[in-house]
Amino acid sequence: MLASRALFSPSDYTFDLPTELIAQVPAPTRDASRLLHLRGDGSVSDAHVTDLVELLPADAVLVVNDTRVIPARVLGQKASGGKVELLFLEPEPAHGPNAWRCLARARRPLKPGQIVEVPGASIELVTAREGEEGSVVVRVPGDVYALLDRIGHIPLPRYVQREDTAADRERYQTIFAKHPGAVAAPTAGLHVTPAIADALRAKGIAITPITLHVGYGTFEPIRADDIRQHHMHRERYTIPDETARLVASGRPIVALGTTALRALEASRGKASSGTTDLFIYPGSGHSFVVQHLITNFHLPESTLLMLVCAFAGTERVLAAYRHAVAQRYRFFSYGDAMLVHRC
Repeated sequence: MLASRALFSPSDYTFDLPTELIAQVPAPTRDASRLLHLRGDGSVSDAHVTDLVELLPADAVLVVNDTRVIPARVLGQKASGGKVELLFLEPEPAHGPNAWRCLARARRPLKPGQIVEVPGASIELVTAREGEEGSVVVRVPGDVYALLDRIGHIPLPRYVQREDTAADRERYQTIFAKHPGAVAAPTAGLHVTPAIADALRAKGIAITPITLHVGYGTFEPIRADDIRQHHMHRERYTIPDETARLVASGRPIVALGTTALRALEASRGKASSGTTDLFIYPGSGHSFVVQHLITNFHLPESTLLMLVCAFAGTERVLAAYRHAVAQRYRFFSYGDAMLVHRC
């Protein structure tokens, strides 16, 4: 075992990335993406996501995130005509059954009692900006999910420099998506097709779900000079009983994505529901439940890259990223994937 060296400056987790390697659209098919295999000894090889069937242990448990991305971005306007953009984050039951916490963007600050007009509905602002993230609470007439399905936009990450399309409603969603609530996709799962899942099961691999509703904090940059001063935004998760049983079975555990890994690590693999603001980084002293991780490539200086470095070794991971850049892999949400093993 090679422990990850403790590095506490965000700049310790940077790498040079040509902008043309940032994927703006998904691959033609889900299983067309490449796969960089980072072995435990630090060596790398170039493969394809279809090779996962051969590369994963035959008796493994593959834990997938079955959250569903909601069309959380809503465009409206105030009575004055001023434009307002709302990003629906999570229910806020303390303010009523149809109340949600949102990020709001407007030219001038919104005030409680103001109305945001959207097609076919009026959304009431309940609170002004509050909390560390400056969010607001709004109240929606009727079912929130139905409204979002009708008028909402898929909240693509900012580095995808285009407006969302009808195709994103399907491609920015995994085949496991079941429980609505995420504002970002668990992107490692975007590569899996029904055929790949069937082939994994035929090999003897158990596929079992957790739910972690990915929040906007997954894209939040670290603003502190020392990463130990950074605080993660909380995310809601559920670990079902059957998943906990499989995790405790002694079989190799594979997390399909950093979101599945975070949920398992926050719960230590136990059946539970709650929220987590767990931040895993080299030097955090975390001991892992998971042995293998399938993940996309992450932004420089991001908390997700730090998590992968803690899992597989900082020097190894950054060397693998340099290889990926040299070999012209596609990066970030709609990009290619990696298979890495616990160091």
